[in-house]
Amino acid sequence: MEILTDPWSWWIEPFADNVSMQRALYAGLLAVLSTSVVGTWVVLRGMSFLGDALAHGVLPGIAIAFIVGANTTVGALIAAAVMVVGISVVRTHSPLPDDTSIGLLFVGMLALAVVVLSADSSSYTGDLNRFLFGSITGIDRGDLWRQGIAALVAVAGSVLLHRAFLVLTFDEVYAEVLGFRPRLTHLALLALVTVSIVASFETVGSLLVFAFLIAPPAAAALVVRRVPLIMTVAVALGAVAVVVGLLVSFHHDTAAGATMALVSVAIFTISFIWSAVRNALAGRRARAVAPA
Repeated sequence: MEILTDPWSWWIEPFADNVSMQRALYAGLLAVLSTSVVGTWVVLRGMSFLGDALAHGVLPGIAIAFIVGANTTVGALIAAAVMVVGISVVRTHSPLPDDTSIGLLFVGMLALAVVVLSADSSSYTGDLNRFLFGSITGIDRGDLWRQGIAALVAVAGSVLLHRAFLVLTFDEVYAEVLGFRPRLTHLALLALVTVSIVASFETVGSLLVFAFLIAPPAAAALVVRRVPLIMTVAVALGAVAVVVGLLVSFHHDTAAGATMALVSVAIFTISFIWSAVRNALAGRRARAVAPA
């Protein structure tokens, strides 16, 4: 196996000799930084379905901007804003539970994107695949700058609003008593999630960015408990997923974005099994030392 017998050729050479792979690595790491930090709050607050809906909700804006020749990032931001406002309106003025409004808007936005792209049947399949699964090996310096700015915004926002997010995560009533304005804090978190998703859709695609948003933070939450540590471990695990996914894609000619997402889910699975075994052993030790 070359991965063991010739580690230089398998692990290092693809990045050392290939500019596209180098840019893909930088883009993947920046995407992981922004999505893992913000995704920690998404996982802790149980907002995974909303994160998935936002990841799909940007597609109509991307599709329309692409067809009219506008900037797809701007289109994605507008679509995400429409999604957030729509969820807030239904939540405020309807007795329906949140997941109902999120599900309806999610399906509607995804269907709209498919309808818009299918109007041009000659490029429908290629464009849809690119928007869903990304094109990490085809990014340029401008994409890296945008991702760098998004990562900076995500990290800075999470640090500045750390206390407000933390209190809101565990007790919304207490957050209001402390003057944190839960609704405004929630919107700020949605804004950070939106920035992370929009900045990452060209790297791993709108469909697969959800894996980076959820899998590394969820895996980290099984290993450590304090929020800053969860974020740090999540970024580290996401970085492993990027490196391994890119190398597997390079050596075996698989889709880069999908491979990275699959590796991130595999890392979560390993963390879950390890956590379950650890808890079972701890429970057995506790029963063994308990008084008869």
